[in-house]
Amino acid sequence: MSDALQRWRLILGAAATDALGAGGALDPDDAARDASLAWLYDREVDGDGEARELYDRSGGDGASVLAVPAWISEVHRLFPKETIERIERDAVETYQIQEVVTNPEVLKRLEPNETLLKAVLQTKHLMNPAVLAMARELVGKVVKRLMDVLSKKLVRALSGGRRSKRTRRVSFRNFDARETIRRNLRHWDPASGRLILQTPFFRERSRLAVDPMTIIILVDQSGSMVSSVIHSAVMASCLWSIPGVTTKLVAFDTAVVDLTSDVVDPVELLMKVQLGGGTDIGRAVRYAASLVSAPRKTIVVLVSDFYEGASEGDLVRSVSALVQQGVRFVGLAALDGEANPAFDRALAKRLVDVGATVGCMTPGELANFLGKVLRG
Repeated sequence: MSDALQRWRLILGAAATDALGAGGALDPDDAARDASLAWLYDREVDGDGEARELYDRSGGDGASVLAVPAWISEVHRLFPKETIERIERDAVETYQIQEVVTNPEVLKRLEPNETLLKAVLQTKHLMNPAVLAMARELVGKVVKRLMDVLSKKLVRALSGGRRSKRTRRVSFRNFDARETIRRNLRHWDPASGRLILQTPFFRERSRLAVDPMTIIILVDQSGSMVSSVIHSAVMASCLWSIPGVTTKLVAFDTAVVDLTSDVVDPVELLMKVQLGGGTDIGRAVRYAASLVSAPRKTIVVLVSDFYEGASEGDLVRSVSALVQQGVRFVGLAALDGEANPAFDRALAKRLVDVGATVGCMTPGELANFLGKVLRG
């Protein structure tokens, strides 16, 4: 079988063998790959999100007897890293195979990534203490990776550009190449093709100061918002270390939980989040209002899909009251890498009509937005 036919055979599965005119069996490695792929993908998802076998494998097909730990081992042995991450993501997100993150043998093999972090948060209540400790390590690795990226963006966005002024302090760091070239253009020597720099110029740069501000992040912890919960926690932790910025983090469903004391440790914070339940956005906004002491120096960031389980009218009035006091109110229908959510557009429009800013942002875009607000 040619390489091209082998690839198509692996993509299409055993049912395509005759149609492709294989003319022979797969080699041992490809047969193992086929068995691993079939174990996962030869099933379908019903309307309730439950996966079931698509084909009857009772006739002795080896793929059917693979247990999750053995399957994970085979996947890691047979496929490159990018493919492994895709297969693991499909196992968790599409087929809801929760054992991928609740089995200690499997957890040892997993490559930490955001998909698995979401799965841990959704299944941590199923884990015994030993497995939970392993899962916490996985959470820590992913959170550190996210913080390393976001903290740089935040520092750059919140510190802004640099204010510069002419200086006599001569140093390479202060050398103003553009101004030096511009001011010395009259000394260009056509014969030698050289620019003679008679007078160098230097500028001293200092960071723009950020006025003291309070940022209150309200994050909806319903199950559909799990990605936004992760990035909200990481964002709050990064903001915590920015001079001049006071950060508060509040999670809510039908109840409100102030997680500000845990912002310094985003891993602990995420392990405390309880995903699921109803939604009372208005109660969270009213709680945020109780935290406001200087309205014109406060930004409230509401991360929610805007599907309100309580009174929409009360929510709109609460947001309107904050805006009228001078609070900058930002509603985010998503705060993750994709920023492509489903949300209640009608309610979002009502919030815009009373002065809120509503949109979808990646964490980096939110960092830039906050930077512009904080720098005026």
